[in-house]
Amino acid sequence: MDLKSVLVIGGGIGGLTAAIALRRKGYPVEIVEKDPEWSVYGVGIIQQFNVIRAMASLELIDAYLEKAFGFDRTVLHGGPGGQQVADFNTPRLAGDAYPSNAGIRRTDLQQVLADRAKQLGVTLRLGTTVIGLEDDGTGVDVTLSDGTTARHDIVIGADGVFSRTRGQILPEAPQPRYTGQWVWRYNLVQPPEMEGIQIFAGPVNAGFVPLGQDLMYMFLLSQEDEGFKLAQDGAAKAMRNRIGSLAPPQVKAIADQITDDAAVIARPLEVIFLDGAWHRGRVVLIGDAIHASTPHLAQGAGMAIEDAIVLAEELSRHTTPEAAFTAYRTRRFDRAKFIADNSVLIGDSQMGKADPVDVGELNRKTMGLMAQPI
Repeated sequence: MDLKSVLVIGGGIGGLTAAIALRRKGYPVEIVEKDPEWSVYGVGIIQQFNVIRAMASLELIDAYLEKAFGFDRTVLHGGPGGQQVADFNTPRLAGDAYPSNAGIRRTDLQQVLADRAKQLGVTLRLGTTVIGLEDDGTGVDVTLSDGTTARHDIVIGADGVFSRTRGQILPEAPQPRYTGQWVWRYNLVQPPEMEGIQIFAGPVNAGFVPLGQDLMYMFLLSQEDEGFKLAQDGAAKAMRNRIGSLAPPQVKAIADQITDDAAVIARPLEVIFLDGAWHRGRVVLIGDAIHASTPHLAQGAGMAIEDAIVLAEELSRHTTPEAAFTAYRTRRFDRAKFIADNSVLIGDSQMGKADPVDVGELNRKTMGLMAQPI
């Protein structure tokens, strides 16, 4: 398809990956990002083997792994005693020279993606939002919050779970919903003997993810009433309280290291999945705008990255946006729905809203699916 101008709304992981993938196909790309500081939420992120493969396909893997901690090993613990119930390595999909998985600070991941996007000639406009989209069938006239207007061949909405783009093109789409859980994250010193991710399931659900540069982050899940608000003052104490007496000893052992209120990153888990259309006319959605999941299977960012790559491939294969967008959704739907549904299922089981599930078995199924080509 001949595209003279592509607009990406949102400069997060999905939006940046889309811009990179599209520039590699030769398409001119502009990103508009509402945050004037282009700040990054969160402390670290797990990137599983399908993401490592994706980074290799974009020729980003070396720059990416310079900032990340690569690992193959996953250790699962169960019960209040923290007994080890599984210990396994996952496949190296990018080749034997590269690790299976990686942990990376979100700031580092964004920097790697942003640097490559700029190198490829992507135009970036910060502190700008889209206030109007007029699609006449041959292009999209876009009005920005700074008063400027421009015409683009297609528009990609990569603006997250509360996507304004989704509301503009699909007003009938469902709204995000709160699952009943929060996720808490905190950076800690990484023990030198740590070889991979450690996950603890049971009365307290938590984990340790290596980030390299002598850092790891701890994640913790808690059940909270709808409307719960966390004050910054006292956030460290609140996180320690949620570890509690039922936590496995490995988790309780680090509780006294959670001391800095400002370093606690916590948020409610809000999800959405669009069973219907993922586009209207010349405007299409990717990532959390269509399938925001919980972190229980550690694939939220991975799904956005894969979306971006597949969308760029389909745009280069088809002669019309309609054909490309339809093919993109067809390739992505079942894979994204599996992650969305089963991530929520694990959380519902933890909260007693669903029957107990075999988390190990669900993880094995997920790994098998993620190892398949996208």
